[in-house]
Amino acid sequence: MTYDAVPPRDLASMARAEFAFPGPLRDRLVTAVLDGSKTATTGLVAGYTHEGEPLPEVGNRSVVIDSDDRPVAVIEVTGVCVVPLAQVDLGHVVDEGEGHTSVAEWRASHERFWHGEEVRTALDDPEFTVHDGTPIVLERFRLLSDLRPSV
Repeated sequence: MTYDAVPPRDLASMARAEFAFPGPLRDRLVTAVLDGSKTATTGLVAGYTHEGEPLPEVGNRSVVIDSDDRPVAVIEVTGVCVVPLAQVDLGHVVDEGEGHTSVAEWRASHERFWHGEEVRTALDDPEFTVHDGTPIVLERFRLLSDLRPSV
């Protein structure tokens, strides 16, 4: 795979892409980004709103951060849409690279995460829940640069 060069000076000004929270889940997701099996992700509109962050836009670049807070890759957004949770399709599920083989399996996994203490704490909402109509952000991206040192 050929990557576009990203000058190191540009990394400091890029947004950070932090998949999940530091730990085993983030480690799996970052590995999937780096091996090319993860080309999509899903976020809660509520998370962007709570943090006062704009939704991603096509062309945005961000630096992927691993569980040790190290930059390991640069990705570029290639597609974004906001849909109700009930509209996620199997194509998006597969492109998330987490090994889910059905929308129901994907949804159960994501609901466990979104209903978890870490997400509820991050949103300052101990009762946060998702439902069919919950607005979510479906984001597609491509890997631009693998920043890990060559061995």
